[in-house]
Amino acid sequence: MPSETDHRSPALAAVAGLTGPGGRFELSDDDVLGTRLPVFVHRQRALHEVLHASVAHGDRDHIVTADRRVTFAEHAAQVASVARVLREEYGIGKGDRVAIAAANSVEWIEAFWATVSVGAVAVGFNAWWSAREMAYGVENAEPALVLADARQSAKLDGCPVPVLSLEDDVRRFAGAYPDAPLPSADVAEDDPAVILYTSGTSGRPKGAVHTHRNLLAVVEYHRLNDALLAESGDPVASEDRVYLLALPLFHIASLHNLVAPRLATGSRIALHQGAFDVDAVLGMVERERVTNWGAVPTMAHRLLEHGGVDRYDTSSLTAFALASAPSTTEFKERLRREVPFAKDSLVDSYGLTESCTAIAAANPRDLAAAPGSLGRPVVGVRLEIRDPAGRALPEGEEGEVCVRSMFNMLGYWRDPEATEAAVDRDRWLRTGDLGQLREGRLYLRSRRSDLIIRGGENVYPAEIETVLAQHPDVVECLVLGVPHPDLGQEVAAVVVLRPGSTATEESLREHAADALAYFKVPKRWRLTAEQLPRNATGKVIRHSVRV
Repeated sequence: MPSETDHRSPALAAVAGLTGPGGRFELSDDDVLGTRLPVFVHRQRALHEVLHASVAHGDRDHIVTADRRVTFAEHAAQVASVARVLREEYGIGKGDRVAIAAANSVEWIEAFWATVSVGAVAVGFNAWWSAREMAYGVENAEPALVLADARQSAKLDGCPVPVLSLEDDVRRFAGAYPDAPLPSADVAEDDPAVILYTSGTSGRPKGAVHTHRNLLAVVEYHRLNDALLAESGDPVASEDRVYLLALPLFHIASLHNLVAPRLATGSRIALHQGAFDVDAVLGMVERERVTNWGAVPTMAHRLLEHGGVDRYDTSSLTAFALASAPSTTEFKERLRREVPFAKDSLVDSYGLTESCTAIAAANPRDLAAAPGSLGRPVVGVRLEIRDPAGRALPEGEEGEVCVRSMFNMLGYWRDPEATEAAVDRDRWLRTGDLGQLREGRLYLRSRRSDLIIRGGENVYPAEIETVLAQHPDVVECLVLGVPHPDLGQEVAAVVVLRPGSTATEESLREHAADALAYFKVPKRWRLTAEQLPRNATGKVIRHSVRV
């Protein structure tokens, strides 16, 4: 139990009041796929219900871009029109897959809502995929239809199913039936609604299947957070918040945790299109009075390097969240020092495509009280640290992070072996990440798949990367294991240096040796000025990096 001086006591009391018996967000155990899980009692059962309720927001702006403004009423009418075309002209119905292969756009969002609202499954293809990867996605998902922008259409030659243009066809569909009724479908809560592919940093991507229950639980989780903000005295109502959407829509950060809940809460989405550009994004923040921004560390790094943040009015920003990729304590401290809006608004979180939303989240107080932690498990999530035999470990001991919640995916599409390896019979998800709990907070050590075993000793790349990142000449770095004839693996590092740096292998080795045991200090080095390759969600593509 928290003490009277625990800064979380008022927050815990507020959560208890809202989620307890009779509360607006009451939680109660219910049967979910053969096991008992806490679920929101007052929940919607199908995603089309969110669309239907959104018309109450009428002529308020819902999606704005650099050159378009779409109200809630217009959005609902356009989605209804697209849904009618999908259903009547292409025979799309319950359980059919509709793949969306495109960069972010209004049409992407409307195609998503039209698809799920007729009971079909929206399949988000990675817009950075090669033609070969696109072909694999089509083979794996077996969509009845592919909606693609011009760039992705060029990679879909020979596709065995119809490929329609998102820019031309879907935009035309949106105006084809202006009086079409809002779509709905007879679906069960645990029917598939979305398939998003894992980032594929190694091996073939796996399609994580998310249900109507999963996405609607995420919607309620965000509504709960909004209610907690209101109870804390936040002066901005949820419907008056403006959310910057700059991450790909084929990622849970944008689709599940922004597009879905913000249609429900009547909030505005400021949609940045095209490659990330600091000036364009900050201009949108200023123009639309953006209040919430979810960014990957790469974006935050570019903010730091830009040097012109002060030229823009960013005073509206009250929440700046890092997601999708790990960042060091030192990096977060630098953000708070050098980026005005990050000083009191920076939050960090930990989640997976498979978990649909955050598993744990750290608010500014958490980051100050426990640097390096990822906060405590979010409402509705049970988290355990387990040993290789699956036994729960006590606080302070290190093991695999395992989670169980109403948010967790159904499984991997048409991959029962991978599903069985990741999700057990009681719906516990094995994340593959190694971490520990201290005072209830999660500290992540490394990806299990990245673990280096050197002469029988476990070496965690994240620990070494944290030390190297503290060197003033290091922009970014990656530590990996390379084969060694005697030890099995040896530690190697690829280090991106600042322009003009005079750092050498020897100076970096000495720096690392000051903080690390000898067997953790990299023995092989590559110093470079080229940025590390990253995928669309900001994660380093480890298998593409060579020493």
